Amino acid sequence: MRLKSSIPLTAIFAVGCAVPQNKQPNIILFLVDDMGWQDTSHPFYKDSTLFNLRYHTPNMERLAAMGVTFTNAYASPVSSPTRTSLMTGMNPAAHRVTNWTLKKDTQTDYTNNLPIVLPEWNYNGLQPLGSGVNNSIEATTFVDILRQNGYHTIHCGKAHWGSRSTPGAEPRNLGFDVNIAGKEVGGLATYLASENYGHNADGTPYSDFAISGLEKYWGTDTFITDALTFEAMAAVDSALVLDKPFYLYLSHYAVHVPLNKDERFYERYKNMGLSDNDAMYAGLVEGMDKSLGDILDFVRNRGIADNTIIIFMSDNGGLSLYARDGEQNKPLSNGKGSAYEGGVRVPMLGYHPTISVGGSRCDVNVEIADFFPTILALAGVDNYQTVQSIDGVDISELFNAPTSEQYERTVQEIRGRALYWHFPNRWIPYGSPKGKGYGTYSAILKDGYKLIYYYDEQFCELYNINEDIGELNDLSANPQYEKIKNELQIALTKMLKDKSAQIPRFVSGDSCSYPDGTKPV
Repeated sequence: MRLKSSIPLTAIFAVGCAVPQNKQPNIILFLVDDMGWQDTSHPFYKDSTLFNLRYHTPNMERLAAMGVTFTNAYASPVSSPTRTSLMTGMNPAAHRVTNWTLKKDTQTDYTNNLPIVLPEWNYNGLQPLGSGVNNSIEATTFVDILRQNGYHTIHCGKAHWGSRSTPGAEPRNLGFDVNIAGKEVGGLATYLASENYGHNADGTPYSDFAISGLEKYWGTDTFITDALTFEAMAAVDSALVLDKPFYLYLSHYAVHVPLNKDERFYERYKNMGLSDNDAMYAGLVEGMDKSLGDILDFVRNRGIADNTIIIFMSDNGGLSLYARDGEQNKPLSNGKGSAYEGGVRVPMLGYHPTISVGGSRCDVNVEIADFFPTILALAGVDNYQTVQSIDGVDISELFNAPTSEQYERTVQEIRGRALYWHFPNRWIPYGSPKGKGYGTYSAILKDGYKLIYYYDEQFCELYNINEDIGELNDLSANPQYEKIKNELQIALTKMLKDKSAQIPRFVSGDSCSYPDGTKPV
């Protein structure tokens, strides 16, 4: 029987039920799609920004007051590379899922009029071991390791790992006991249950991005963000009776386009003078934040708050090229798909109930590949093997009190490391202004300096992120920074060679140069 109205939490879940807990902690990873660094009322910059004043995210503020704000957290510029790095601990240069995936054996790059030929990257995405799928990466996932070590593993929401009709499109093949509404797609047809989340009345999808598995909400006014939240909590309730620790990956489709109107929040932002598009987007953000609050309340009401770790992050920077109005992501430049900070710097919060000090801020550079060893360390799992080499590092001690010896030791170990991006792809059509963060590129960030190298034009840009977070002042031609530029070019080239990274070639057949000017052998 279909439900004909939104479903209140109190109608589904009992309140105040304490459940005995295994000693291993429960872990919730709350991942948001396409959320910009400043799309929140909780500031991640040294000062509040105009965007912080626009958005209303009291539950992000609440989680930050409980734990740690990571002000320098990074992901890949688009979804599938980030999510594959999360699951494998590998840099995209190594796993080669360097652009977003969808259909089997189909590249998603814009290739018209390109002066270069893009490599045969792993457009079939992440696959379980032994799958034998061409153009894919087979790896040991940290989720499977958790499951082997006693965890009940729940996937809820967006997956976007393996391409359609491959084993990796199904999260249960990658280590999850439960899959709710996860498949190969990286977006959604609609947030609206009144439109059956992309299905016709007879149940057939009318879009490649129809979301299945939530049929009981069809015909109601239940936003998909709420439906996923309800289902995630029901899955956790089922897990609690098993007397096993759980890992919940609540991976929202929000705040990805399309921009659908959430009537609960829309008028707040229209009354602020925002355009229709920006008011709808801000409503998606607030709806996502409501989900976070519902999860926080649920954990408290179930009596498991003192044994549940919560991590919040976005999978890439905020969308800025289309759909939204005006300049987005300020003070950062550009957005999703870009090597600039607007494309790769993301909001991140972390809470550990026994070691975190509420309201802490951590300015150490961290990245999505770090989540693999970190989540396993938080789970107390330290004896495991993988078929792949892990590029991420354990940052679990950064959830600790900032004055603790463990915290300081981790800071000293990782503060000087470099972060790398590799995108030998084309996310937008060729012909956009030279550079501007978009294109076919590799990049490195070390000691506050970011170098971006573009393969099609064979040139680089250099920015001092600490002094120029908007990347407005290119230092690459300044003799004063020649030594820094050369060192970064050499370091970036070394990483690419060490990882056997794929490099484009020119239409003429000549190889593109590495960032240091050398050619592949």
